Amino acid sequence: MKTTTIQLLSALTLAASAQDWPMWGKDGSRNMVGQAKNLPTEIHAGDVDGETEAAILKDAKNIKWATKLGSQAYGNTVVAGGKVFVGTNNESPRDPNEKGDRGVLMAFNEKDGSFAWQLIIPKLGAGKVSDWEYVGLCSSPIVEGDRAWLVTNRGEVVCLDIHGQSNGNDGPFQDEAKYMSAAKDGTPIKLGKEHADIIWKYDMRAELGVFPHNVSSCSPVIVGDMLFTATSNGVDWSHTNIPNESAPSLVALDKKTGKLLGEEAAGVSSRVLHASWSSPAYGKLNGKGAIVWGGGDGFTYAFDPKPVKDEEGYGIFKELWRIDCNPPEYRLKEGKPIKYATYSGPSEVIGTVVIVDGLTYAVIGQDPEHGDGVGQIVCIGPDGKTKWASKEMGRSISTVSVSDGLVFAAEYDGDIHCFDAKTGKSYWKYETESRIWGSTLVADGKVWLGTEDGELHILNASKEKKSYEVIEFPAPIYSSAVVAADVLYIATQTHLYAISQTTK
Repeated sequence: MKTTTIQLLSALTLAASAQDWPMWGKDGSRNMVGQAKNLPTEIHAGDVDGETEAAILKDAKNIKWATKLGSQAYGNTVVAGGKVFVGTNNESPRDPNEKGDRGVLMAFNEKDGSFAWQLIIPKLGAGKVSDWEYVGLCSSPIVEGDRAWLVTNRGEVVCLDIHGQSNGNDGPFQDEAKYMSAAKDGTPIKLGKEHADIIWKYDMRAELGVFPHNVSSCSPVIVGDMLFTATSNGVDWSHTNIPNESAPSLVALDKKTGKLLGEEAAGVSSRVLHASWSSPAYGKLNGKGAIVWGGGDGFTYAFDPKPVKDEEGYGIFKELWRIDCNPPEYRLKEGKPIKYATYSGPSEVIGTVVIVDGLTYAVIGQDPEHGDGVGQIVCIGPDGKTKWASKEMGRSISTVSVSDGLVFAAEYDGDIHCFDAKTGKSYWKYETESRIWGSTLVADGKVWLGTEDGELHILNASKEKKSYEVIEFPAPIYSSAVVAADVLYIATQTHLYAISQTTK
């Protein structure tokens, strides 16, 4: 009887966790598809108080709760363990004693949106070169059990206790008060329950010699006890010089200790166009697990996740295949290289690749500062050969959604596309007439996507183009919508909204 009870409780726990969104892309496939029902399409976000900047929900509709973030929020929302995590900056400081420019990971209670704790991350002081002012934290954590792993704006990988300091200061790292301080004299902050608990920290800049360009932006993926992350290694302020061509662009750490276990040796950094910002995915190719990742050189790579020792004893990922996601005419014209960042030139892979049924979907794009340009979406077979490709898409920094044999993909210029997942046939194109930084989400039979104009577009997730609603929010939306336990989460630049069928 006791065993049966334990098995039942375990089953219930698994069922509850299945309703979470514990990482960017929900799981290792990175496919932006969520299980949800009864999501409302009639939504009114309410107003914002002009003085306090607090969300006013008196006249809101179907808003469960809303809470203030900083002034810029690029980190995508993660929901797990009863907490909601969002990356932002410190322009609305939760700790009145710690003001000024910082990267911040905020954790809220899933039930009511109340503030739980935050990780305050001092800036590198390198300005736009490696840690852009006031951009804050651009990465999303991955949560497993009571631990979360994150890439900070300083190019560090940190392991956190999802309960913060509320259950004590755990782990070998005990210098949180000093770490979170930006005081010139090194005076530690006053550590309390509202602060993060760091278990361990690995500095990729110091340990690997990487040079993140503009920002460090990657959301890790876990395979067994290994944590895979990109390093954001790229060019310097000149946009032409690569400070460290030999530094790895993708590494694996021990999730329990932070020890370096392996790195790519494909030479991505020697070919990087701008930076390696994309996040790795994990899935099955020909029945075997593989890490698939879009590089800053415009290639998509597949690696065996189990590192092997090289001649010097370092762990190296065996490369299974690579494929250039740029067509030849984007690289060369009359035998001469086309200059990078020009409209007709090559692009890197910024949006995370997606693995579904052994097929990998990748899109190419560039830093939004570079504007519009030619692009391409590519479907890659498990053997590393192109199944289909379409140049109907321009540059994109988004991740696609693959659902019911359809691919929904957004491009930076504001268009949303629907392709056949197996053939690449284009079914429709929808124009939002605004810039798109985020990614499509498919949930409850609909496509959800926010824009720079602060509009949430709700479309039918089918071959037939149909728009349900366009919902206006008080601020731009640069991150992506996610769902957990039949609640839709929308993070604007300034506020986080939890949306469900409710009157208040």
